[in-house]
Amino acid sequence: MTVLEAPTLPREKRPTSDRQQWGSPATYFIAFVFIALCLGPVIYIILGGFRDNSQITNSPEGFPNPWNFDNYAEVLASPTFWQQVGNSAIAGIATTIGVVVLGLMASFILARYRFAGRGAMYSLFAAGLMFPMTVAITPLYILVRDLGLMNSLGGVILPQIAFGLPVTIIILVPFLQAIPDEIEEAASIDGTSRLGFFFRMVVPLSLPGVVTTGILAFVASWNSYLLPLFILGDQATYTLPLGVQAFASQYSVDTAKVLAFTSLSMIPALIFFTLFERRIVGGLTGAVKG
Repeated sequence: MTVLEAPTLPREKRPTSDRQQWGSPATYFIAFVFIALCLGPVIYIILGGFRDNSQITNSPEGFPNPWNFDNYAEVLASPTFWQQVGNSAIAGIATTIGVVVLGLMASFILARYRFAGRGAMYSLFAAGLMFPMTVAITPLYILVRDLGLMNSLGGVILPQIAFGLPVTIIILVPFLQAIPDEIEEAASIDGTSRLGFFFRMVVPLSLPGVVTTGILAFVASWNSYLLPLFILGDQATYTLPLGVQAFASQYSVDTAKVLAFTSLSMIPALIFFTLFERRIVGGLTGAVKG
């Protein structure tokens, strides 16, 4: 009796280890093009601050030759620059604290409790993503003026907190919904109150999302231009984006010094965003999974 052997199917060719490790050259080429388009203007501005006006006029695309450090030294020695850095830092830190604290508390209620109008409230926050500050700038100006907050950082901080809440809630609600109900029940049996559960369990478990929303709020506040432009009229309260505009108007013929001031104003946000890039990606990934 002969035994029929099952036909063997040809094995699929597996990609080589080198291909798995390095990927396709076309992918790297496309990534390189996008990186060059993003970093090209930034590098040009930074290098332009190390040149003088004659170099920029004769060869706009050239490298500094020789390198001129006077532009950066003069900007760093200016009290106005550091005053604007302080104003931007105050607005950014206050906005971040307000967005994180209020967003975390609102997200906790929307994620962990069932009540009438819960879905409508969540949809209202989600709808806030569709209304940029540009659309609401005129009502905001009237409201801030009626509150007596013109020419003050408070008139910038409060609207920034309001416009930062929708993104914060959209990111944090999935984090809080992913916390098992058994943990809350066990904490309740141990005698932990709702506030105790919030501070002892919810805040530590949602830390990746909190860090992500805090970074996004701080960077958005640091780079905010339109709202401070309408609210701040006194140069003593200017933030860095307004300071760049005022400096460019004052030194319009000194292009190299304007480039130095611009690069110094954007470097803190770039460094901050680069250092916490993985935190942002991790927080957004957790929100999607939740």
